[in-house]
Amino acid sequence: MKVSRRGIITGAAAVGATGVIGVAVRGEAATADIATTDATADAATAGTATSEAATAKATQERQPVELTWFGTHAWQIRSGKSVVLTDPWITRFKTGTFTPEGADPKTKLVIKPDVIDRHISTADAILVHHGHYDHMADVPYVAKKTKATVLGTESHVNMLRAMRTPADLLSPVRGGEYLPFEGFTIEVFPSLHSCSGRHHTYAYPGYRLNGVPPRPRMIEDLLEGGTLAYVITIGGTRILSLSTANFDPNALRDLQVDVVFAAPGGEPGITDRLLQTIKPVKKVIATHWDDFDLPLDKPGVPWTDLTKLRTSVETAGAEFVVLDHLEKITL
Repeated sequence: MKVSRRGIITGAAAVGATGVIGVAVRGEAATADIATTDATADAATAGTATSEAATAKATQERQPVELTWFGTHAWQIRSGKSVVLTDPWITRFKTGTFTPEGADPKTKLVIKPDVIDRHISTADAILVHHGHYDHMADVPYVAKKTKATVLGTESHVNMLRAMRTPADLLSPVRGGEYLPFEGFTIEVFPSLHSCSGRHHTYAYPGYRLNGVPPRPRMIEDLLEGGTLAYVITIGGTRILSLSTANFDPNALRDLQVDVVFAAPGGEPGITDRLLQTIKPVKKVIATHWDDFDLPLDKPGVPWTDLTKLRTSVETAGAEFVVLDHLEKITL
């Protein structure tokens, strides 16, 4: 089976093989194995966490927050001595995703320590949003290097243990958690991977819930494993981090944040619904918009037009920001 992200751009019936939002699945339909959650309980718990976070923010002195984009959904969030990483995939090995043939699910997982070391030196927390290779393949190396706490679902943690991530660094979460760290807090919310196409599917669905699986060797071995969203409160700024265009409206309803990482693609009108669900935000920063087969030291090449995302953001009255590879912005 070949996977091509060209399908979403041209309207083919398929969905996101990796964290980028849409992927055409050739030869067989991908079954959307979407996690079921107790939305009411999660939303209530998340609401409590949000209230706690608002109190924490009120007492936290505002400090500069520096964001660096490493392509895909890999962000470094730094304020003072505190560093948070989201889905740090720096290696960016070739998959063929944007070729007419599409990505081969049998593509071997590759880690390039020299490339990672060039860009990442320290971290206090690593936030795994979902388990696809372009979000999680480099996490074991980065975790060992930095000794950072790694947050993810039970499925993500099982896959990371199979990839030899030190077990004492792994913290399984499911949504509703409010986690204080030195210099910042993390709130965890249940979320959803983007679907698209006639059958509303995405590639590499499923979970690893029955203990540690065999070590992943190919990109198809890293299943979605549930999707999470996070709010990072750091330097007095609240950042909502979404790894795909989709989200759980029950979990995020009336959430108050300053900045949102938002991805293009997904179902029609998804960004409009997101910005109607949460309270008005000041700034929306595009994420996961680049062709990740290309190296990080080259300018980012969009896999899709960002016009719809920009229009939705500006209609909602927020500032729309697009960073290039390795570009920084200070909030």
